[in-house]
Amino acid sequence: MTEDKESVFYAFLSRMKYIGRWSLMRNTRTENVLEHSATVAMFAHALALLRNINGGNLDADRVGMLALYHETGEVLTGDLPTPVKYFNHDITSAYKEIEKRSEKRLTDSLPDKLQPVAELVSGGSEEERRIVKYADTLAAYVKCVEELSQGNSEFAEAERSTLVKLHAYNSPEVEYFLSHFVRPFGMSLDSLSAGL
Repeated sequence: MTEDKESVFYAFLSRMKYIGRWSLMRNTRTENVLEHSATVAMFAHALALLRNINGGNLDADRVGMLALYHETGEVLTGDLPTPVKYFNHDITSAYKEIEKRSEKRLTDSLPDKLQPVAELVSGGSEEERRIVKYADTLAAYVKCVEELSQGNSEFAEAERSTLVKLHAYNSPEVEYFLSHFVRPFGMSLDSLSAGL
């Protein structure tokens, strides 16, 4: 991209607020991709800090930014429901390729001086990407906890299967997050305030 041309990158990313998540399920409160990305960024930052306490050497701020951009491709593809996205290997593989192309189209619109953002969109080390994946799963689990606390049994099976997945990661950071931060997501404002 030439330096004097306008870029559509951030305008497209702001449209993530129009992309709903959990579209095949009845929600008490809808969630969009932009707010999901912010939640994953906060959780990934915390997990990276916890990993460092356990002997890791991650840049927690960088991991948070990788997480913030982890759904960038969805601004062009939309959020494909999990049962469809993972129906079989061919669909999963094809969708991941479409997401990569979407990310590239968007990051190619950035001016040269902002190309380091492209690495945040599609880069990261294996360990950084793993932390973002853990945070993404934690965000899904928290959504289930919130829905169940509102009496929405539609999320009961998703809550059970997501918790199994989280435990299967065998991550001390995830286990710490689960035992220290998740239960309050199902609490009322008055109960939360009483804990301050």
